[in-house]
Amino acid sequence: MPRSEPTGAAASRVARRAERRAHADYTGGVYGSLLAASVVTGAGALGSFPRAELVLLLLLTGAVFWGAHVHAQLFGAHLAQHTLDRAVVLHVCRDEWPILKAAVPPAAAVAVSPLFGLDVRGALWLALSVAVAGQVGWSVAAARRAGASPRLTAATALVNLLLGLLIVSFKLVLKH
Repeated sequence: MPRSEPTGAAASRVARRAERRAHADYTGGVYGSLLAASVVTGAGALGSFPRAELVLLLLLTGAVFWGAHVHAQLFGAHLAQHTLDRAVVLHVCRDEWPILKAAVPPAAAVAVSPLFGLDVRGALWLALSVAVAGQVGWSVAAARRAGASPRLTAATALVNLLLGLLIVSFKLVLKH
C-alpha cells in the first residue's frame, strides 16, 4: 500500500526538517572531530587513562565545547539580531549539535576496544583514527551538501586529512 503524504501540521514538520537538513552546517562536526582527536592525543600524553575515563573525557569535552558554541552564538550574533526566545535557543542548540555528535564515534571506539583485544594504547590509536576519519567524513558531507564539485570535495577531504595527520604527528612526537 503506498504511503500517503503528510498533511497539515505533520507536513509542516516534515518540510521544516527537510529545510534544516538542506541548510545543515557540518562545520561543527569537522571542528568536533578535530577536538576529539586532540583530546585523545592529549590524554595519551598525560598517561594511561582507563577506558571509562577517556570515554567520559571525550563526551564531556564535546559537551563543554558545544555549550560554549551555543553561548557564543546566542550572546554574539543572535543577541543583536533576535530576541532570545525558546525557538531561537533550540535552533542554535540544534545548529551546534554536530560538535558534540562528533565526539561519540571516538568515545564508542574506546568503549568497544576491548572487543578487539586492544590495550589502552591501542584504544587511543583506534579513537584517534576514528576521529580523523570522522573529520574527513564531516568535511565531505559539508562539501556535498553545499553542492561542491567533486574536485573541491576531494580538496576539502585532503585538507582535513592533513589536519588530522598533523594531530597524529603530535601524538607520535609526544611518544606515547
